[in-house]
Amino acid sequence: MVARAFLPVIRPMRPADLALVEGVEARAYDYPWSINIFRDCLRMGYECWVQLATERVVGHCVLAMGPGEAHVLNLAIDPDWHNRGLGRALLERLLTRAEELGAESVFLEVRPSNAPAVHLYRATGFRRVGRRRDYYPAEDGREDALVLRYTLREVAPAGR
Repeated sequence: MVARAFLPVIRPMRPADLALVEGVEARAYDYPWSINIFRDCLRMGYECWVQLATERVVGHCVLAMGPGEAHVLNLAIDPDWHNRGLGRALLERLLTRAEELGAESVFLEVRPSNAPAVHLYRATGFRRVGRRRDYYPAEDGREDALVLRYTLREVAPAGR
């Protein structure tokens, strides 16, 4: 599919979007989340967003909040829509929401083999803070995850 000029829109994910979200997820990843995982994320009140282009869902993201921090659980763009700034726009939406909701840091895991995602996260300001061994399923067994952190605001050490 060739993308024409479009007006990108990011809006909260709705239950009616789930089949389309699942389709994007299946095109974006070899080991996609199921529709039930997305349904549970909505039910639990996670920050779930969709990226629209030409009035159709072409991407999505999920953010979980915890005390003082947020965790990007999922971010995907349909491969037909890569390299148009849509992933960056979704990531920036998540960072803005995390800050609005009081997070000091945002964490995520990414496959080292997913070079475009690693590049996006590093270019946005995420820094590596760890590695999770055998985190992701892979064709030949398991793949590690890089753990990255984005600092929204510096916090003074306790006692100062």
